Amino acid sequence: MAQIAMIREELVEEEKWVTPEKFNRVLAIYQVLPGPEAHELCVYFGMLAGGRLGGILAGLGFMLPGFIFMMLLTWLYVSIGIESPVLKAVFIGFQAAVIALIFAAVHRIGKHALINLRLLTIAAAAFIAYFCGVGFFIVLPLAGIAYSFWVKGNILLTALCGVALAIACFILFDLNVLQFQDGGAIDNSTSQAQNRSSLVVFWTGLKAGMLTFGGAYTVIPFIQQDAVMQNAWLTNRQFLDGIALSGILPAPLIIFSTFVGYFGAGWPGAVIMTFAIFLPAFVITLVGHNFMEKTISNKGLHSFLDGVTAGVIGLIAVTAIQLFRTTITDWFTFLVFALSLLVLYKIKSKFTVVFVILGAGLAGFLWFTVLKGM
Repeated sequence: MAQIAMIREELVEEEKWVTPEKFNRVLAIYQVLPGPEAHELCVYFGMLAGGRLGGILAGLGFMLPGFIFMMLLTWLYVSIGIESPVLKAVFIGFQAAVIALIFAAVHRIGKHALINLRLLTIAAAAFIAYFCGVGFFIVLPLAGIAYSFWVKGNILLTALCGVALAIACFILFDLNVLQFQDGGAIDNSTSQAQNRSSLVVFWTGLKAGMLTFGGAYTVIPFIQQDAVMQNAWLTNRQFLDGIALSGILPAPLIIFSTFVGYFGAGWPGAVIMTFAIFLPAFVITLVGHNFMEKTISNKGLHSFLDGVTAGVIGLIAVTAIQLFRTTITDWFTFLVFALSLLVLYKIKSKFTVVFVILGAGLAGFLWFTVLKGM
């Protein structure tokens, strides 16, 4: 949101490239399309200035600084490691703060997206389905279709979608409950990871980029599903470390995909994952923007996307609980989590996330120092 505000101030209010009304319309379109809105706006304004080449250069200018910083932090992370007790304590604080960020994101996104009882019901159904082990490729289309039928008053077809989801839940429930009771994810070491091919990394990034609705936090469950639970490239704790590192950078949060890509296929994987996750945002604007702008006026599509968004909120909520169970394991991590959540709600600033993560890391350091002194 801070990045979008900066773009608006410079290019709309100061440079007057477009009218405020035009800017609001463009932003509204991107908010219902996959991809980070700030990046897509940069590509859009780049096209206004210099055509498709301008769009490409503006998009690269937006993402490259964060990508370079994340590559550097990833190198430091894997070369120095966090084996020392001090660094472990710092990252324990980081991880607890990230859980608070995800919980706050569920509430913030849900508050704006779940605007009626129907959408709340869709989100709850998605939560139950994902808990039972139903894949998002089943949950999200059914969520969108069910809500579209529900808005049109077709209760029978809406109920059929619900029955289909219930059958999937019944089939997959037992297996996933066992996994959830074990902490919600595979926690193997990265040396035991499977499927470390560049193609799998590319597909993970591309899929995440195509399913990013309403902000970068919505992409977390999709990447976690592939990178942690399915392919075991890294553990839940390492996954949270990557999100924490991206949170202290002057970059979109989605840049944590660079970190994940490294664990999937080394340094080429870091580049491939970053390229893949930003690719849909480039393509939508450079190739299909005019078509999508016309399509988005279709009210039926609005209902479908609203239903999908509700389904995504259910998925994020389950992911948040799973990560909470594996990370918040003692009184200290719970205290850091609770205080981080409190600060996120009480302090409204573009620097709040950085303050929370760094503050949690400092708390971890002080906690270790006190214990060592004792």
